Amino acid sequence: MVNQTSDEGCLSRVRRGGGAEGPLQPFRKKAPFNELPCFHAIAHSFPRRQPCRSFLFNSFRTLSVATGGVVGSFTVPRGSLRIRPGQDRTLFRFHWTRDTGHKSPVTASCYNLPPMARQRLGQHFLSDLHWREEIARAIRVSPHSTVPLPGDDKHCWIEIGSGHGEMTEHLLAAGAPVHAIELDPSLIAGLRRLAKKFSNLNVIPGDILEADLAAIASGRRIRVYGNLPYYITSPILQHLFSFADLIDEIHVVIQSEVAARLAAQPGTRDYGYLSVLTQLYARPEFVFELPRDAFSPPPEVTSALVTLRFPGERAKLRLADESRFLDFVKLCFSQKRKTLVNNLRSLAKPAAIREILASLDLRPDSRAEQLSVSQFASLQARLVPGADPKP
Repeated sequence: MVNQTSDEGCLSRVRRGGGAEGPLQPFRKKAPFNELPCFHAIAHSFPRRQPCRSFLFNSFRTLSVATGGVVGSFTVPRGSLRIRPGQDRTLFRFHWTRDTGHKSPVTASCYNLPPMARQRLGQHFLSDLHWREEIARAIRVSPHSTVPLPGDDKHCWIEIGSGHGEMTEHLLAAGAPVHAIELDPSLIAGLRRLAKKFSNLNVIPGDILEADLAAIASGRRIRVYGNLPYYITSPILQHLFSFADLIDEIHVVIQSEVAARLAAQPGTRDYGYLSVLTQLYARPEFVFELPRDAFSPPPEVTSALVTLRFPGERAKLRLADESRFLDFVKLCFSQKRKTLVNNLRSLAKPAAIREILASLDLRPDSRAEQLSVSQFASLQARLVPGADPKP
């Protein structure tokens, strides 16, 4: 039994009773499990007579599909609609094909229901076709982009969490090799079927946190796209930053609040350690927000597309030890409401810290959220022995 997804444009209905005449009952989101699931995916399937996914249901009585103008687009030759037993004797599969005459709705909200999104993996699939195109334009892989990416043989795309291929085909259209990294084993088969159609697609089962991007890129410069699970956004970004010398751009869909922190400027509420980390390696841009109903299942929070262009401040600072610098920044933010004098007591006496802050034209009561990346580097160089920039 699949879960049901409500859709205002879908008029699929089921008739109760073993073939008896009676009024059609609309299928509701919380219908009992002994009723048919809503087959509104029929109305949202891709055009040009492509076979769509089958759906399981546990009781076949009478199915009536009324889709408000879509009915005429279904084909009637034998084999277009058929019922056959599933693996379980109590289950059946419903198959269909679509005609070419009907324009597919903007929201393909249910073609990707089986396999189900896994909560433990933080899966929220980008099901809205309009927002897919908007993202494709923003990252310059759409033919409708204002300035499409130039064709070359020096770059490749690495896609994080390819899912059912929601954005994969857009990336493939740019012509460069696409390496699709997917952790969920149930989605790999669908991506491999897509790879048979596109010679420039390489499917990589596994965890992005364990992926060696240098080996995957094989000498090419890297562009990254990903719809990231919200609960591991920071670890993924830190892993990507470890390959910063190979990456030109990162485009990620993440939680809006996190996106705001990445692009926050000093002196603002959202500015913190993650802001400094990101801006050390890249130049972040908050591109636009995406509504919750653009995803299936919809997340609890609003999402946003963020673009990170490389390099960031590290190209100017030439730090002797980047990990040591980031540890210093963590210490500065260890108690955000405290002043730097208080947070850095383990490194120097308060009077010495105030003197160094004055030499950098900073107030003695300055807090970490008021310092830019370059000011953190200057403060570390004065406070920590051996932290001077590379010559």
